[in-house]
Amino acid sequence: MSLHREPETDSVAFDFRALGERERYKLMIGTIVPRPIALVTTVDPQGRVNAAPFSFFNCLSADPPILALGVENHADMSFKDTALNIRLTEVFTVNIVSHAIAESMHLCAADFPPGADELSAAGFTPVPGVKVASPWIKEAPAALECRRHLTLELGRSRQIILGEIVYAHYRSDVVDTERLRIDPARLDAIARLGGSVCSTIRDRFEMPTPSFAEWSTRSRSEKVG
Repeated sequence: MSLHREPETDSVAFDFRALGERERYKLMIGTIVPRPIALVTTVDPQGRVNAAPFSFFNCLSADPPILALGVENHADMSFKDTALNIRLTEVFTVNIVSHAIAESMHLCAADFPPGADELSAAGFTPVPGVKVASPWIKEAPAALECRRHLTLELGRSRQIILGEIVYAHYRSDVVDTERLRIDPARLDAIARLGGSVCSTIRDRFEMPTPSFAEWSTRSRSEKVG
């Protein structure tokens, strides 16, 4: 491990180019937090449904509406079911994970054999997609139907899959349909921290971005005071 101590700043530092893959992974997942969890549903060409959670996930653009998934391959570099199904069908659905369905989501991460019905095992109810072949999960507070926009191959071990959101489902109490505001308390999403640790988003505070004029006025007032 390439560890450097920096006594002048009371810190330690790591040269990422000198670390192994697992070492980099442990530092990254413990640092870049909290990460939203995508419970991704896909179908294979025979119509069999797969469900798997991913915390290397976020939104990247609103125009076009693009989200990203980081999907790691198996140890032998073969595709996981999610990546293979998206490659073959070009579609997938991201289901947002609330605290109420956290345990069921976690079961979908178990090493089920190929072709197994994770949704049934977890007690989820699949609902047919409107624009895509992959279903969405009724119990999820929100679900985003996506078409594959672009796949980035990062070496042999991982893919970054960009999906364009083409249709969205929300539980009726989650969204204000007039203002298009999502109620974070009712969404009640969970996030992934390091290791097996997750968190809720129940502790919140508002922090409006000040204008330069507001900041300047406050700064002058503080100096005078």
